Amino acid sequence: MEPEEMAVQEEADAQLKYLVERPVYDEAFMRTQLLHHKEKKATSLPRRLAQRLQCSSQKAKAAALSFLPILTWLPAYPVKEYLFSDVVSGLSTGVVQLPQGLAYAMLAAVPPVYGLYSSFYPVLLYTLFGTSRHISIGTFAVISLMIGGVAVREAPDDMFYTLPANGTNMSAVLDVTARDAKRVQVAVVLTTMVGIIQLVLGLLRFGFVAIYLTEPLVRGFTTAAAVHVCVSQLKYLLGVKTQRFSGPLSAVYSMKAVLCDITSTNTTTLILGLVCLVFLYVVKDLNERFKKKLPVPIPGEIIVVIVSTGVSYGLQLSEEYKVDVVGNIPTGLLPPSLPEFSLLPSLITDSFAIAIVGFSMGISMAKIFALKHGYSVDGNQELIALGLCNFVSSFFQTFVITCSMSRSLVQESTGGKTQIAGLLASMVVLLVVVAIGFVFQPLPQTALAAIIMVNLLGMFKQTRDIPALWRTSRIELAIWLVAFVASVLLGLDYGLLVAITFALVTVIYRTQSPKTAILGQVPGTGLYCDVDEYVEAAECVGIKIFHSNSSIYFANSDLYLNKLKEKTGVNPAHIQSARKARKKHKHKENHNRDLPIKISIKDKERGVTHEVVSYNHASEEKKNGQLVDRHSEADSEEAVFLEPLCSIHAIILDWSPVSFIDSVGAKAVKQTIKEYAAVDVQVVIAGCSRTLLAELDVLLFFTGSMTPEMVFPTVHDAVLHCQHLTACPSDAPTSEA
Repeated sequence: MEPEEMAVQEEADAQLKYLVERPVYDEAFMRTQLLHHKEKKATSLPRRLAQRLQCSSQKAKAAALSFLPILTWLPAYPVKEYLFSDVVSGLSTGVVQLPQGLAYAMLAAVPPVYGLYSSFYPVLLYTLFGTSRHISIGTFAVISLMIGGVAVREAPDDMFYTLPANGTNMSAVLDVTARDAKRVQVAVVLTTMVGIIQLVLGLLRFGFVAIYLTEPLVRGFTTAAAVHVCVSQLKYLLGVKTQRFSGPLSAVYSMKAVLCDITSTNTTTLILGLVCLVFLYVVKDLNERFKKKLPVPIPGEIIVVIVSTGVSYGLQLSEEYKVDVVGNIPTGLLPPSLPEFSLLPSLITDSFAIAIVGFSMGISMAKIFALKHGYSVDGNQELIALGLCNFVSSFFQTFVITCSMSRSLVQESTGGKTQIAGLLASMVVLLVVVAIGFVFQPLPQTALAAIIMVNLLGMFKQTRDIPALWRTSRIELAIWLVAFVASVLLGLDYGLLVAITFALVTVIYRTQSPKTAILGQVPGTGLYCDVDEYVEAAECVGIKIFHSNSSIYFANSDLYLNKLKEKTGVNPAHIQSARKARKKHKHKENHNRDLPIKISIKDKERGVTHEVVSYNHASEEKKNGQLVDRHSEADSEEAVFLEPLCSIHAIILDWSPVSFIDSVGAKAVKQTIKEYAAVDVQVVIAGCSRTLLAELDVLLFFTGSMTPEMVFPTVHDAVLHCQHLTACPSDAPTSEA
């Protein structure tokens, strides 16, 4: 034997063997002989409640650690290993967080200083209650834009035009101070409501709600948000004065307003904005290309802020060239105050949308970093943490916050190990608010618009998902496109609602369009595969094995049974109709034999017709010299009629993919099994899980002619049972696989 052949033989000998010889099991045998339920001690409701509410030092400690995750890592914080990395990361993140806070306040339609407040208070709270060590909490473009849409809707410019007190011929003047104050109230109340919703959902353990925001939906939605943000910043980049729109088609109206007023573009504003835009893009590209070689990313945003502020102050851009600047930035923190709760009724729907989107963005980024660095995050605790951040901070005049993708990447890539980095970043913001905020008053708004636009590049790159999804999943591509188009045209709130509804519809569609197959046995094994897909799979003679990868319930039970009849080619109604037709045909033939045969002969010459009657109803006839009874012929005809019209004598339903069944599905299947039995086709069930069998027991499926003997643990057991019934009813079948 050649060495190669010997190696193949040794490999074959070393292969694991699966040898089983046992009787064919059905469910009745398994319940009485093979499996027995464990006895469960009945516990009364008061006792269960007492056990739940019983307090111990271990439970108290676990609750404290769960509610304050900082207690799990801060006592064991390795100062020598982590502190330097956290300091570098915190300073780098703070440098990015400062201009983003100012810029995203513009998106939220509130004065820039409120973006700084929102970059400070929530970060302190998340350090205490959050479970992620790497995400950067604070302002975020998508959430800020959603807040801005609500604020503009509730406090539009039209409400704040006033006539000058000293003259009646002058046009109305916009009261910017009153408008901004009202929009701040709207944003603060919205933040309070979002915090309450997130906090309640977290306490009720509703962290799983994020699973309904599937990744294609979130990415399509955030790409649409990037379009909205980019369109909203065009007027700041060009220096034109246009109205801010909200609601359906707001992006279209905003673009139209900018294009209609483009002739009034401020040239100085546009040049400064384009220079900032190009510089930030180049810096971002360099940071991406050389991120492994650079100890810390080049802080492009803070460079733009400092340089553009200096240029604006030195050249008096606001006074000389009419360039819009940030304006007044109050020094110090505001005292806590109660939100204007009278605004709540009109903000409830928006609050739910913003709460879910904010949590979804936060938990998705948290899970990415947790997987990368080998720790876990708790979705429910993240909800509680975000809820506390928003609710408590709203009393200090902040707007809704969540995780920022760009800052989180900076915080993680610069070596951040824990939320100490985030805490230090917030201290950088605090320094500006308390001490040097006035320095940034000459900062041009076009520079902030450039910062926002460049930070949207990552979101626009999500359009690369489209060709990838086209190749992998057309349904997920449809979810992405619907989320994008609906959010662009209808606005982010209605767009999100439409996207979630469509995603749920696709789930229903998938259950309505399951993959069905007829299975065949792979020779020499107990394996059964799709006969249309695999050459080796061969159907068992007289047996059809039907497989469908869906559960059976009210919405798809009819579809399941229709597919069963279509794929197996065995329809009880058609067989019954064929039997009736054949019986009717035989009856007609017998009737015609007993009737006289009239032969009409027409005499053309005399014009008369003669009828010759042939009697064929004699009870006996002579054939081959013998008397034959005609009733024997009728019996033979009936025997021919009783020959089976279908070559299939058994159908096996493979229920291994079925996870649940409801009463409608159970009744429909039960009725269909009876219909098959009426045409002498036995239907059995294989591969049921114990959970599904328990559901069938509760639904009283096994009553009357339906017994546990018709259910088998595997398809192979069912096949052997059906073959045995046809071939040799007296022998006990065994399974050898």
